[in-house]
Amino acid sequence: MTLEKEQVLALRKYAEEHKTKATIQIINSFLPFIGIWILMYFSLDISYWLTFGLGIINAFFLVRIFIIQHDCGHQSFVKNRTAQKIIGYACSYFSTIPFNYWAKSHSVHHKLNGQLEMRDIGDVTTYTVAEFKEFSKGKRLGYRIYRSPIVMFLLGPIYYVFIHNRLAKIKLPAFKSAKKGVIVNNILLLTAFTILGFTLGWVKFLLVHLTILVMFSIIAIWFFYVQHQHEHGYKQWKKNWDYVTSALKGSTYYKIPRVFNWLTGNIGIHHVHHLNPLIPNYNLKKCIKENPWLNQFPTIIGFRDSLKLASNKLWDETQQRMISFREFYEMEKRGLIPVPIPNKSNH
Repeated sequence: MTLEKEQVLALRKYAEEHKTKATIQIINSFLPFIGIWILMYFSLDISYWLTFGLGIINAFFLVRIFIIQHDCGHQSFVKNRTAQKIIGYACSYFSTIPFNYWAKSHSVHHKLNGQLEMRDIGDVTTYTVAEFKEFSKGKRLGYRIYRSPIVMFLLGPIYYVFIHNRLAKIKLPAFKSAKKGVIVNNILLLTAFTILGFTLGWVKFLLVHLTILVMFSIIAIWFFYVQHQHEHGYKQWKKNWDYVTSALKGSTYYKIPRVFNWLTGNIGIHHVHHLNPLIPNYNLKKCIKENPWLNQFPTIIGFRDSLKLASNKLWDETQQRMISFREFYEMEKRGLIPVPIPNKSNH
C-alpha cells in the first residue's frame, strides 16, 4: 500500500475537541432517547407493535449514546479526563456496557485489528481455511453454528450485551484493575432496574427496556460485522501485519443514508476511525471530505451490498479474502485446501 507518512500525520489536526459539537451531541442523543422511552411506556396501552416500532428508533439513539461512550473510551470526545470519565460512565449506564473494561478490550482490537494471533479479544472469531480443514466434525459443526445468521445476528448480540458484558473474562494483567468497574456497573444497573421495575411495573418496564436493548445489540453487532468481515479485508499473522494497512484495508467505509450515519455517530467511516481513533466522531465527515485520498484504499459498501457479507465465514490466506462455507467445501472436494502454515509467531 503506497501511503506517505506525512498524509497520516496530517490527520492529527482533526483530533481536536469541539466543545459545542460535543455538548449538542449529548443533548440530541439523550433527550430524544428519554423522550421516546416515555412514549414507548405509554404506547403499551395502545399496542405493543407501536412500542416495538418506537423501540427500533430508540435503539438507534442508544447506538448514538454508545458512540459517545466509545469516543470517551478513546479519549477523543472531549480532552478533559474528568469530563471523559463522567460522560463515559453516564453513557455506560444507558448502554449497559461497562465503560473502562470495554474500552480496554476495544483498545486491543484497535491495536491488533486483523492480526490472526489475537482474534479472541474484541473481535468476531474468524478461522482460516487451513485451520478449518484440520477441525474435527464436531468442531466444524460448532463453528458453523456460531457463524450461522441466527446466532451471529440475533442470539450472539443478545448474549454479548446481557451476559458477556456482565462478566470479566479477559485474564490479561492490564484488565485486572478494570474488573471492579464491571461489578460496579452490574450493581448500579440492577439497582436502577429494580427501582424502575417497582415504580413503573415490571411488565411494562421490561417490555420497553428489553426491546430497546435487544434491538440495540443487533444493530451494534451488525455494524461491527460489516466493518471487519468484508470479502477483501485484511488478516495477517503478526510477522507480516501492518497497522496502516489494517486500518485502511481491514475496515470498510459503510456508506449509508445520512439519517443513519447521524444516528450511528459516523461510525461507518470506519477506516478513518481505525487510522486515527483520536478523531472524535463529529470530525470524521470533515476529515474524509477534506482528504479524498482516504477513499482510495478501503472497501466502500452500501446497505444492500452489506447484506451479502453474512455469507462470509472463513479467511482464505491463499486468495486473501473471505469465503463462504459452500466455497470451502467445493475447494475441499477438489483438493485445493492449502496445508496449514507452520511458522505462526506467538500462536
